[in-house]
Amino acid sequence: MDPQRDLELLLTSHIPIIIIETHEERRVMKMLSRMLVKQARPLFQWTITEGLARIDIQLGTQRHNSEPDQVLRHIKSAEINAVYVLADFHPYLDTPMHVRLLKDIALDAPITDSHIILMSHGVEVPDELQKFSARFVLALPDKKELEKLVRDTADEWLLKHPGKQVQTDRKTLDALINNLSGLSLRDARRLARNAIFDDGAITQSDLPKVMKAKYDLLNTDGVLAFEYDTADFSDVGGLSRLKAWLEQRRAVFHGELPRPGMDIPKGILLLGVQGCGKSLAAKAVAGIWNVPLLRLDFGALYNKYHGESERNLREALKTAEIMAPCVLWMDEIEKGIAVGDNDGGTSRRMLATLLTWMAEKKSPVFIVATANDIERLPPELVRKGRFDEIFFVDLPTTEARQTIFTVHMKRRGITPEEFDLPLLVSQSEGFSGAEIEQAIVAALYAAHAQAQTLRNQHLLDELQQTRPLSVVMAEPIARLRSWAADRTVASD
Repeated sequence: MDPQRDLELLLTSHIPIIIIETHEERRVMKMLSRMLVKQARPLFQWTITEGLARIDIQLGTQRHNSEPDQVLRHIKSAEINAVYVLADFHPYLDTPMHVRLLKDIALDAPITDSHIILMSHGVEVPDELQKFSARFVLALPDKKELEKLVRDTADEWLLKHPGKQVQTDRKTLDALINNLSGLSLRDARRLARNAIFDDGAITQSDLPKVMKAKYDLLNTDGVLAFEYDTADFSDVGGLSRLKAWLEQRRAVFHGELPRPGMDIPKGILLLGVQGCGKSLAAKAVAGIWNVPLLRLDFGALYNKYHGESERNLREALKTAEIMAPCVLWMDEIEKGIAVGDNDGGTSRRMLATLLTWMAEKKSPVFIVATANDIERLPPELVRKGRFDEIFFVDLPTTEARQTIFTVHMKRRGITPEEFDLPLLVSQSEGFSGAEIEQAIVAALYAAHAQAQTLRNQHLLDELQQTRPLSVVMAEPIARLRSWAADRTVASD
């Protein structure tokens, strides 16, 4: 629907008080000015700093109406069909006198046909005013508005650099507009200006910076962790079946191909042995699809106040939708929504919130949920249809272990060709990727303590001294692998 049309309908209704929660005060005032000029209705704005001023024509500010009770008494006594915008009036709604004056104005509205707009970043309406109020949600700018904003910003740059041209191409421009989606005009203008004024061009290198800045603007509570640079993880060893599965769905997820009869990919659940690369697999998804990775911290979601944890989750999911297309990584999901009776029902409400969102979401947010303990996951979450597939990340194969040795050696400036990799691989049977990495770290310390360069024997000694989890926890791991054998898809 057209947001301006929605606001017009409210201003011609018999609802005297309109609530607008927004940070885009000037955008709202411009919209109202255009609208009320056509209706020939006066438009006033009040602030505690300037008092009451008429906006549609240039008149002096009424500073004698600067106090909240003064402006409300003035509006109550004025018998004109006008719109009064009270900016940041929310702190004064705790005063009984102000609430009563607003109610008096609302009761007289059928006679005066005036409207009061309470505009602020957040407005809690007192119970006495609920029946006289309606809320208007200012829609975020659409792609057409965002493209105009980018072009206006480019024109602004040209004024300062006559004779030059902002360099870009249609594909990159569309990508920038997509990245700006979900932001207010004010924030979108700031990011577009940063991209253009940096070098007079819109290039692919600007896009990650815009996404990171967009995330910083949206995620003010620290519940989501952002990681854009995941390209390297698309080349990790192993996970061959998972990679093939993702490649089949890549074009559909990005909307590059028509998808007759095909739903947009929803997500996957990764189960497996601890330390075997479930986190690596989550990063690989984002790397293969070349989209941002958001990690949801369930521990940061929980709040001691009733209802706050669910609100935190809803806000985090809303942020993920604005960042779309993206991968939303829910690490150790069983810790956040394992249903129990010792938390006052919070985990049950969190589960209900998550399941509702999963069922209703339309945006390209691909969920990667990881879990170590399948028995703690509620049946409602793992039933067919919640996730596209359940993958099992097992202990690394011989080939995968060789890749793991190579990757971690190169990361530490070690030349793999100088070592007997086949021997090291054979001696690391049953080791997880994390355990192989730790063996390399420990071997480096041992070599340093002996004032020697790292040799094959240092690594062999560490491998022989280590009892991997597959040995220490042999029985639970055997049960997990047995359970997964005919219930999940192997990731490699």
